Amino acid sequence: MTQLRHATITGTGSYLPERVITNFDLEKLVNTSDEWIRQRTGIRERRIAEDNVATSDLCVRAARWAIKNAHINPLDIQMILVATVTPDTFFPSTACYVQKGIGAKNASAMDISAACAGFLYGLDLADGLIRSGRYDTILVVGGEIFNNIVDWNDRGTCVLFGDGAGAAIVQATDEPKGILASYIGSDGDYADIDLLGIPAGGSRMPVTQEAIDQKLDKIQMNGREVFKLGVRLMPEAAQRVLREANVSIEDIDLLIPHQANLRIIEAVGDRLGVPREKVYINVDKYGNTSAATVIIALDEAIREGRAKPGDLLLLVTFGAGLTWGSTLLQL
Repeated sequence: MTQLRHATITGTGSYLPERVITNFDLEKLVNTSDEWIRQRTGIRERRIAEDNVATSDLCVRAARWAIKNAHINPLDIQMILVATVTPDTFFPSTACYVQKGIGAKNASAMDISAACAGFLYGLDLADGLIRSGRYDTILVVGGEIFNNIVDWNDRGTCVLFGDGAGAAIVQATDEPKGILASYIGSDGDYADIDLLGIPAGGSRMPVTQEAIDQKLDKIQMNGREVFKLGVRLMPEAAQRVLREANVSIEDIDLLIPHQANLRIIEAVGDRLGVPREKVYINVDKYGNTSAATVIIALDEAIREGRAKPGDLLLLVTFGAGLTWGSTLLQL
């Protein structure tokens, strides 16, 4: 009988820019206040990359930590998947820049565009490729530099986002652990730029001076609708992988949700019946780093000892598209 292969995370890493922008800093830029931001989002500060830094630079630093913690050589990596909506360039892919930066000459490389759900899309793809026997070692990265695409005069969006990157080495194992169940989904009926997106910059609406003047090259968002969708979709995605793996929510050691907004995180935890002490939160420190939030949080949880070998972790996220995903993981 052929022995089943499993995909497991053997090393994680993350990188946050050194520059910190607090709510008090934003008070000087836009009509807002620390109290207003904290009450509505739970965010106190966020990290912002310097002007000469690209998304791949953050990803490379996170990837180096993941490689070190996995105790592998970059030449062992067979594929690089970078989840981002803020690529260095439309092409070449950011993943190719990451490949060069870490010296993973034996790897194939490509980007994944699934907004805030991007890292779990990459993890799901890595899981399938490893289970198939095609690959043994895959690097999955989530990285964003959002400060270039937010309108710093729009208090509804500029307070929400930050920059950062996280990475995971995913490898084959014969042990029944690692990724126990994974699910990704989307609904293009919600592919409405006014809901969440950037109108200008692609083939549908090229960037023109008129588009720039109207801030159409910046994030547009209907916060109220995004909130309602996130609170509904993330619990549904989480419950799906729990059913697939025949695992009870009471068995989960730590819930790591997308770090978009503290109120969304708390609502998702409440709907799933997860006590607050089992929900990982760092949105107060970093804001929403989009595709990077879940992997940055996972890496921090491991380093802080809140996620330990043998623990059952539930990762869940959603983003523009709409896209969503969940992963049940045993370290």
